[in-house]
Amino acid sequence: MKCSVCGGAAVIKLRHAGLRLCPEHLVARVEREVERAIRRFHMLAPQERTLVAVSGGKDSLALWHILAKHGYRADGLYIDLGIGGYSGRSREASEGFARAHGLSLQVISLKKELGATLDELVKLARGKTCSLCGTVKRYLMNRAAWEGGYQVLATGHNLDDEAATLLGNVLRWDEGYLARQYPVLPGEGKLVKKVKPLVFLSEREMAAYCLIQGIKYLYEDCPHAEGARSIALKGVLNELEDRYPGTKLSFLRGFLSLHERFRPPEPVELRDCPSCGMPTAADGPCRFCRLKERVSHGAPA
Repeated sequence: MKCSVCGGAAVIKLRHAGLRLCPEHLVARVEREVERAIRRFHMLAPQERTLVAVSGGKDSLALWHILAKHGYRADGLYIDLGIGGYSGRSREASEGFARAHGLSLQVISLKKELGATLDELVKLARGKTCSLCGTVKRYLMNRAAWEGGYQVLATGHNLDDEAATLLGNVLRWDEGYLARQYPVLPGEGKLVKKVKPLVFLSEREMAAYCLIQGIKYLYEDCPHAEGARSIALKGVLNELEDRYPGTKLSFLRGFLSLHERFRPPEPVELRDCPSCGMPTAADGPCRFCRLKERVSHGAPA
């Protein structure tokens, strides 16, 4: 198999892009697609301080690597959720990457901030594990970015993630979520701008990129993800992609071209949480503070 660009030995075949690439040109493609997404959606500028949310997995570490390599002012943030032995291994991968590349990594402990690990929280609070995890991570990521004076918060959501989320939102016809699903969510007040530079790159491309670049990442999935709806949606899309290459990319790009048609029924009014001062749509304390209060009393939330 020959590289479509140089004719050398190819190491990967990207059916959705109609390409066979050698290591050099796979790396070039990935980094070029990141730069294109940044420019197209006006995600960030080199002089802006960017906080990259890292999990120890391939996507977030590769994103941090690319931004640093291309001269962006990118620091990392790792949230230790306290998930059995998994969090220890993912933290080790994140800290090891930061040390190896001379980058700054901030670590936040959910146990310290909330009074409970995620494993303990799911026993106290009503709700699905992934929903609770998303709530605490979004809160802590935004707070860390705001308090740290960062202009941008970047996450490693890739094409597979975004296509699966889109499919789930379409199946429910959730216009509110469809309106908010975009590679850039503008900042407002204490809400820091959020960006997804890997939006057009597949999981397979990111895994190959890490392998070629020697990025050591955690291979295992979160144990709480087993049976999650997002996994089932990815499976459906993978079957379609195998039969019709390019399905995920055309699905997502088609949606983004029509995105402006999806608007929330009414704008959400945000106010400062009386407990922590961070923005919330609730009349009283934000959900994170309500969870913290329940944890402190050891009662179901």
